[in-house]
Amino acid sequence: MMQPHAALNSPATTARAGARLAPLFLISAAAVGFETALTRYFAAAKWSEYGYWVISIVMVGFALSGVAMALTRPWALRHGAALLRVIPILLIGTAALGYAGMIANPFNPLQLQNPATYGEQIGNIALYYAVLFPFFFLAGFYISLIFVLNEFRIPKVYGFDLTGAALGSATVLALMFVLKPFDLPLALLPVLAGAALIGGGWRTAVAALAMLVASEAVLVLGPQADFNDFKAIYAPLHVEGSKIAGEYRSPRGWYLLLDDFTERLDTDVSNDAAMLGLAGPPRTLGIYRDGNRLAAVPNAKAEGTDAAYAPATLGALPYLLRPGANVLLGGASGGFRIAEAVKLGAASVVAAEPEPVLREAMRRGMGPSPAMAADRRILISEDAPIALALRDKFGLIDISADFLDGGEANATSLTSEAIAAYLASVTPGGLVSIPVSIRDLPVYAMRMLATVRDALRASGIAAPENNVVVYRSAWNARILISPTPFTAAEIAAMREFCEARSFDLSWYPGFDQAPKAEIFNDLPAVSFETGSVVSGEGAHDAVAEEAGAVLRGEPTASQAAFALDPATMDRPSFYAVLRLAHLGTILQRLEILPQPEIGQLVNLAVLAQAVLIALLVLAVPLLRRRGGDRAGLPSFFIPRAVVYFAALGLGFLFLEIWLIEQASFYLNDRITAFAVVLTGMLLFSGLGSMLAENFAHGRLAGRGVVIAVLVAVVWGVLMALFARPLMLASLDMPFVSRVAIVLLALAPVSLALGLPFPIGLGWAGSAGGFFLPWAWGLNGAFSVVATPLANLIAIQAGHRVLLLAALLFYGLCLIVEPSRRTILSWQNSPAR
Repeated sequence: MMQPHAALNSPATTARAGARLAPLFLISAAAVGFETALTRYFAAAKWSEYGYWVISIVMVGFALSGVAMALTRPWALRHGAALLRVIPILLIGTAALGYAGMIANPFNPLQLQNPATYGEQIGNIALYYAVLFPFFFLAGFYISLIFVLNEFRIPKVYGFDLTGAALGSATVLALMFVLKPFDLPLALLPVLAGAALIGGGWRTAVAALAMLVASEAVLVLGPQADFNDFKAIYAPLHVEGSKIAGEYRSPRGWYLLLDDFTERLDTDVSNDAAMLGLAGPPRTLGIYRDGNRLAAVPNAKAEGTDAAYAPATLGALPYLLRPGANVLLGGASGGFRIAEAVKLGAASVVAAEPEPVLREAMRRGMGPSPAMAADRRILISEDAPIALALRDKFGLIDISADFLDGGEANATSLTSEAIAAYLASVTPGGLVSIPVSIRDLPVYAMRMLATVRDALRASGIAAPENNVVVYRSAWNARILISPTPFTAAEIAAMREFCEARSFDLSWYPGFDQAPKAEIFNDLPAVSFETGSVVSGEGAHDAVAEEAGAVLRGEPTASQAAFALDPATMDRPSFYAVLRLAHLGTILQRLEILPQPEIGQLVNLAVLAQAVLIALLVLAVPLLRRRGGDRAGLPSFFIPRAVVYFAALGLGFLFLEIWLIEQASFYLNDRITAFAVVLTGMLLFSGLGSMLAENFAHGRLAGRGVVIAVLVAVVWGVLMALFARPLMLASLDMPFVSRVAIVLLALAPVSLALGLPFPIGLGWAGSAGGFFLPWAWGLNGAFSVVATPLANLIAIQAGHRVLLLAALLFYGLCLIVEPSRRTILSWQNSPAR
């Protein structure tokens, strides 16, 4: 007997079924666009790591929509035509109300770190899920309904779904050049209205337009999004007389140039500058990206880029040791680091400034901030420091103190491989100067020293402790590295420099680790176990207490509490020193955790919730065990389906995140890398899905998954062997060329990975009953698991492990895929 929905897939209704794919294309575009817009909201209004919740909410909505479709499938089929008209209209309203609810949510991340206040904030997190869930649930329900109504045309349906998502991602990225992050959702509501207009008659059109007008009114007239009061921009933006002197919008961020009396150059200057007869840092303008202070830029009304203060800065020492050097700067700090280098006697300066807004502000000016004066000694480059070091020689390579925090991709410039490249690039007698902040935790200095130690050993230096000097202020440390051991005369000059400026020498060859009689800047060690100072009475230097042991590769007290392995290209995340095995202690010390460390804890929270959602989806077959849906199916069907669709969800996201990490280094920009990889993978996977129909009949029947997995494995092995060397060899190519190379690299594997999911949905549909929507929900549930899990693996175990895990998951798909004979037996089962 024909199933109730079979008529909808008969030849007579093929045209009508195909017509529904146009609204599907638009709804997929709007859903991904809305997801991207919400992550931009979190980056601007809160902090970017909390955008993980958006990914979680999206996939929870999609996963539970599959559960709902599986449990209500007969009802949904009976009312399919009405649902296809009504859901797009509801999506307009739920999108607007969801975003308005986000704006009204009083969530404060800082209170989440305080045991006395985090209870209320957990409730606010639940509110985010409550207000956004309806939109993503309805979007997922609509997509799964289209799959069920077109279960014999799944490759084309999935192709429309993915290519629509790719267009949505690209469109929102383009809108970021025009709109503020807070206004992006307003531009997406008409896309949903377009889906309603295409999918229904005049009554539907009137209802959709009325809902669109009402929803836009809610967003325009209701509460407006703004920076929260804990963002760095909030206080200066609200001081008397403050004004926005310039603005720039892009997918990288929302940049504001502030003119107010609080803006000063943030550099580490000695308290004894006046005694040395030197002026203090000048008044400046401030550039903020997504509400976070990015850099100071010259103020034409004040002293401009006058660097008279430069000899009193922490970073001045290497210039005094190597006068007249050709300098490579990693980060220009709005132009002030260039001015300092020139003031300190640099013969020439090549400034690596990957941040495009800062680079253009120096070259052409920004608002009232003037451009730098033309100087033949100065070159401003968009390349990363490692790219410049690989193709030229320098007497001094100097990384700016704010470079690491200038962009996520900058972390690769402070890895052991990068430092080894700098050592190979310096001329005889040259120096490398590396900064590290000790403001939050002194152990960051220990991790940087471990990274320097490995770089020196990789450069053939057996005793790194003889080639390193560490000196510091109260807030920052500088690590000077030489390819040859430091001499007694150089150490004497360093002593004189530090004593005149009240800086502390924390390590040099021959350093006496006995307690010093005089310490200018007290830096006691802090026990993470107890949250208390453990150094005892008097002044202390926590860096000096462990620097020698770290450089010699000996165990230290800090290593017992923190993960202080060297930063490498495979594990470049520098702010990742928490040992997650000590989670109980970490949760007790939330109030002292630096903000960059919170991202891993957010990942853990999302992962725990994702596992619960996955278990709920896995329970659907048990909820239907009394029905006839499982009649005629072998007992191993459900375990096979669980492994297959779970492995697909995990494998695809693992590969996507691996590609984003590699492209971030290669393009020297994480935001661009995310956009290129996401859009490229969705587009090519969508095209690959459309090709899946070719594997349903003829000689290729049943071989689609085999071909896809073989392509993925061969591609993965080639990437593991050759990706890093090829990227290093082509870092000096134009940016557009590198983007094209990224797209060419991901195209073959993305095309191949577009095959297994629609093929799997096809054999799930062959099993009949609720299995098709359940498989859709299962894939979504494990995609929820995949995102936080992949990020944790990349940080804790490395990118190579992440790539290997992705390939193993696709290998599992190949093992559990049913044979074509088995699928035919399901199709011919009397239960069908």
